[in-house]
Amino acid sequence: MTTYDAILLAGFGGPEGQDDVIPFLRNVTGGRGIPEERLEEVAKHYRHFGGISPINDQNRVLRAALQAELERRGIDLPVLWGNRNWAPYLRDTIREAHDNGQTRLLAIATSAYSSYSGCRQYREDFAAALIATGLDGVVHIDKVRQFFDHPGFVTPFVTALRQGLADVQAQVPGIDLATEVEILFSTHSIPMTDANKSGPADRGFGEGGAYAAQHLAVAQKVMVGVDTPWQLVFQSRSGPPSMPWLEPDINDAIALLPERGIRAIVIVPLGFVSDHMEVMWDLDNEATETAGELGLVSVRVPTPGVDPAFVSGLIDLVEERLNDTPADARPHETDLGPWYDVCRPGCCENVRLGFKPAVAGMAP
Repeated sequence: MTTYDAILLAGFGGPEGQDDVIPFLRNVTGGRGIPEERLEEVAKHYRHFGGISPINDQNRVLRAALQAELERRGIDLPVLWGNRNWAPYLRDTIREAHDNGQTRLLAIATSAYSSYSGCRQYREDFAAALIATGLDGVVHIDKVRQFFDHPGFVTPFVTALRQGLADVQAQVPGIDLATEVEILFSTHSIPMTDANKSGPADRGFGEGGAYAAQHLAVAQKVMVGVDTPWQLVFQSRSGPPSMPWLEPDINDAIALLPERGIRAIVIVPLGFVSDHMEVMWDLDNEATETAGELGLVSVRVPTPGVDPAFVSGLIDLVEERLNDTPADARPHETDLGPWYDVCRPGCCENVRLGFKPAVAGMAP
């Protein structure tokens, strides 16, 4: 048995008012030299919704759901919450935990897949918060494994996709799901250099690294029993045109569909755990608008959010660590898992920034 004092729900963070938007975006892009005019362009997405990102409220609801599930199982652990880029900041949450005598924390990051931004950056931010608070070596933070193929994450997408196809049939009576509908599994694009370095180098994932391989494997699992064409697409690119990012962009992919006789699309936000800004803007606004301009019916299915299967699955991950469950007894829906509790050496390197101190992994 492994003992912890609390669960740390680690989020990305988001603005909660118009005055927060630019400071928040500066936090997100700190050190990357993004010009103010570019920040103002991105700020329009948040300002469209009153300067409020839904992600903080979503994490408040998720925190409460996790706490309720822990209590239902008789696990006496509080759920703390801290963000990387906005209040409540990780450093403040960790300092408060220490003040309350909670020095062994088990973190759940709100990101399912392996990549620099999806895993290692959280681990680096944990380390930075410990150093900033002077609690390095005093507070210890472990992290649950990446949960891309845990049944609790996959099952809500299986259910949602089938409902999405039913919704298409209701909107377009007589449509042929095998020839006139395309399923678009969408996730955040990342630079090719980051993608290629995602996951352990010795796993030999090839182009796109573990990040692309994991998404493809999960999509294939979700598609079992469904006879409709599909593809993995990407969204939310933010880098300069000179830097290669994962493609195709979802809007470019949609533009090619009418010539194949496609009449409707189902968008599955496979890379996301909740309906935050990049889902609401990039999918519900931009991608849906692109589809409409081309005469395509578009249905976007929900993310796991606080689906009972997802919440239960996250607490399953907690219990794995509490009980030291061996790998061969851990549930996983693809041949890539179960993933590692302790990240491998050099896993998910950011080539541009180099290695920084990180917890819950082997150096570097």
